Amino acid sequence: MRIDGKPMRTIWPHADGRSFEVIDQTALPHRFAVLRIDTANAAARAIKDMIVRGAPLIGATAAYGLALAMREDAGDAALAAAYDALLATRPTAVNLRWALDDLRGALAPLPAAQRFAAAWARAAKICDDDVAICRAIGEHGLALIRDIARRKSGRVNVLTHCNAGWLACVDWGTATAPIYLAHDAGIALHVWVDETRPRNQGASLTAYELGQHGVAHTVIVDNAGGHLMQHGEVDLCIVGTDRTTAAGDVCNKIGTYLKALAAKDNGVPFYVALPSTTIDWTIADGLRQIPIEQRAQAEVTRIAGKTADGRIETVQLTPDGSPAANYGFDVTPARLVTGLITERGVCPASTAGLRALFPKAA
Repeated sequence: MRIDGKPMRTIWPHADGRSFEVIDQTALPHRFAVLRIDTANAAARAIKDMIVRGAPLIGATAAYGLALAMREDAGDAALAAAYDALLATRPTAVNLRWALDDLRGALAPLPAAQRFAAAWARAAKICDDDVAICRAIGEHGLALIRDIARRKSGRVNVLTHCNAGWLACVDWGTATAPIYLAHDAGIALHVWVDETRPRNQGASLTAYELGQHGVAHTVIVDNAGGHLMQHGEVDLCIVGTDRTTAAGDVCNKIGTYLKALAAKDNGVPFYVALPSTTIDWTIADGLRQIPIEQRAQAEVTRIAGKTADGRIETVQLTPDGSPAANYGFDVTPARLVTGLITERGVCPASTAGLRALFPKAA
């Protein structure tokens, strides 16, 4: 995708071959900044502090982080310690574990002298594979948007929640990939962008990248989606997911479940776009088996923004002493999901649907 017309990814190796760089997403949308990461500990901090976020990008960052650990010490104990430290950064998104398992499995049989080079190359391949996967998700989702465009007059209105865009991946995004391809194909399109409290990833990140690509969009408060659906202003919802169970339950940013309920009540198709690396084949019951991350109260009680004179300031929203709960994710049961958009096609949100597309993984 592009920033100010320049092609960009969210993560890339530095020219020195011993570090990598990422877009600092905590600075967006008011400032574009790049952070260079040269140690495994720095990679872990970038994930934990949400300098990078989004399940696929977390996995890619962890892969490079594990590679950096092998540069420092490629022994078995160091491999195990780096694996554990990176895995502990975010508990919900399964791509983190998938990427770390992938690298550990590839590195374990190798002698220590070969591990850094092998890990570095494998991390780069994970990034390239993610780009291809997201592009394929986009192609399959584009068919859904084309079908709606053929059946209605006027623009197609898509509602999305949080940021499942290219900033959450290496490129293209999951939920946004069909949107970008539809826009590029000349389909009249408009996106309702949930602000997505408390970190406002919709208002700050999704709106930013849609604007950079020239896609028509409108930022709305999280609670406006149901109203828009009641009045026929939403043709379909497309969201992402941080973990999908083998039975088709999806765990995504808090508030996704409420959008799915509103979509069901109003007959609005509700799709979830995901790479197969986000499927957790080891669990079937999302409500009981997926750990829900609880983050700092300050994300709820405080907010940052740009003042009239251009300064970035953080202010307190709540009364002194009022506690806040900050659940990062919720689980949308498979029964509320119209379909899953994957790199291999669109399938029902069910065990049978997923197994039909991914028989070997299942």
